[in-house]
Amino acid sequence: MSNEAGIRPYVDTTISVITNDGRSIVGVLRGFDQTCNLILDECHERVYSSKAGVEQLVLGLYVIRGDNIAVIGEVDEELDAQLDFDSLRAEPLQPVTH
Repeated sequence: MSNEAGIRPYVDTTISVITNDGRSIVGVLRGFDQTCNLILDECHERVYSSKAGVEQLVLGLYVIRGDNIAVIGEVDEELDAQLDFDSLRAEPLQPVTH
């Protein structure tokens, strides 16, 4: 199965992308190409900390290069809306090493 066939059903849905440099980016998938470059709209980055709540940085319309993507996942918007990001603590993600 090609990347295109695997990603196409998620167009216009909210996804979460973990990048190779350890960033967590959430947004609505608007488009992609054959090299898995993604276009996300209504996008924000979630910055995790073990000392403070999750900071959500507004990015707006955002392009992520396919070669910088580690993981793509669908977000359950109902469950996501129930999370209390101010009280959530987690260690920041580390960059992917090969």
